[in-house]
Amino acid sequence: MRADMYPAIVADLPKLKENAAVILRACHESGVALSLVTKVFCADADIMRGLEGLPFHSLADARLQNLARISSPKPKMLLRIGDPAQVRQIVSGSDISLQSEVTTIKALATAAEELRHLHKVILMIDLGDLREGIFYHDRTSILSAAQAVNQSPWLELHGVGCNLSCFGGIVPDQENLGQLLAIATWLRRTLDLPIPLVSGGNSSSLGLLFEGQLPKGINHLRVGEGLLLGMDTATGLPLPQLHQDAFTIRARLGEAQNKPSKPIGHSGPNAFGERTSFPDLGIMRRGIALIGRQDVDPQGLTSLDAQVRILGASSDHLILDLAMGSAYKTGDLLSFKPNYSALLRAYTSPYVAKAIIE
Repeated sequence: MRADMYPAIVADLPKLKENAAVILRACHESGVALSLVTKVFCADADIMRGLEGLPFHSLADARLQNLARISSPKPKMLLRIGDPAQVRQIVSGSDISLQSEVTTIKALATAAEELRHLHKVILMIDLGDLREGIFYHDRTSILSAAQAVNQSPWLELHGVGCNLSCFGGIVPDQENLGQLLAIATWLRRTLDLPIPLVSGGNSSSLGLLFEGQLPKGINHLRVGEGLLLGMDTATGLPLPQLHQDAFTIRARLGEAQNKPSKPIGHSGPNAFGERTSFPDLGIMRRGIALIGRQDVDPQGLTSLDAQVRILGASSDHLILDLAMGSAYKTGDLLSFKPNYSALLRAYTSPYVAKAIIE
């Protein structure tokens, strides 16, 4: 990379390919189709080219803008439930979408007919995490939504799905995924439809997949974070089969000076309305990396140098304890491991350069 291209997020493509291969192999052994969720890296073209040849079922994203950037023969799946005012964009920009409201489904049917484009729907079921989906006890509403899809010749009820661990922190297990399977079986029998996909959630289901505990009949997963960061989102722990260091955020030191550890003067809220306090640790070697909250979630960064400690951040600056006696000087590059939140914001920020390791 050029010296003036920092801050930057760097993706290690070989590690991402290895993670994908491990997950795809486990899916194949369990009869599970895998959708690659491209949201966190905003469907970055270099990453997409690197992963294109792998046998994903489809490419999934929550943003139509990201799906529009993807050039691939694979089906495109819209993850975020539909805005009724955007149904034409949904039909023209995706092949499959996740839906939970009859109003939106009917609007989708109208748009699909006008555009003469068959659109597939995965009906979302809320299994208790209390994010999107029709509550699983409400069989009347589930049937009404499924019938709304089935009544249109331009829509196909392609599956039923769920999201777990996203809002309420409810982990997938045999019981709640069993509820999803029961609903799929009931709808197939009631409507005499194949309903091919039972989409058993996201990266939080990878632990069950690797342990061979995913209930038989769950035949589709939508995975982003687990593949990209190698984390089991149900437990917050690394998946030992996968790499956790496929991404690195790098930023240059704009300042390195000896200063007091405790701010001086009367204290009020900082620029973000937060009231902070700092222990008096005497004089420390303080650094400022040229990356801030507008670029990344500082709480989601871990320094790859154990001696460097993150103290906080403003919009544009990451404030660091460089450790007394360290050799760091202005202009040096520092590297950080991002979590999901930090990775998402870094790829979304236009101020962070994007690069890959081939």
